[in-house]
Amino acid sequence: MSKTLLAVYHSMTGGTRQMVEAACQGAREAANVQVRLLHAAAAQAQDLVQADGYLFATPENLAAMSGQLKDFFDRCYYPALDRIMGRPYALLVCAGSDGSNAVRQVQRIATGWRLSAIADPLIVCTHAQTPEAILAPKQLRAPELARCRELGAALACGLELGIF
Repeated sequence: MSKTLLAVYHSMTGGTRQMVEAACQGAREAANVQVRLLHAAAAQAQDLVQADGYLFATPENLAAMSGQLKDFFDRCYYPALDRIMGRPYALLVCAGSDGSNAVRQVQRIATGWRLSAIADPLIVCTHAQTPEAILAPKQLRAPELARCRELGAALACGLELGIF
């Protein structure tokens, strides 16, 4: 029986987009898992309800998750509440400094939904600290993207095997 992995993301400068695309590439290695990649502005509560597992990806913006991902959670939290509990998820954060507050914010929402984290959040730190560096298009390194692919593959494999 086929499973569905929903990846919801927001990206302003491309770093988070590279991370989530690499994770989805890894997830697509599982033959019986359909991967749906949706921008946070397009994702709806019904997308959550119809999926078997989740991959959330956000940049760190002003020491927080992005506003667009927060908007997704705001729109979908109550319509999905008590309809998705126990499902697995993973989190990707593209950070300029440490990403820890963005992680905490998403984890609190996931806890409210009673989702199960399958791994520690994966944070890629770009060390962008000046306005120019923060706003510049990002190009992540191959080892960082390989970690994202591995996380996506692990999540999809666990879904496919019924581990999660």
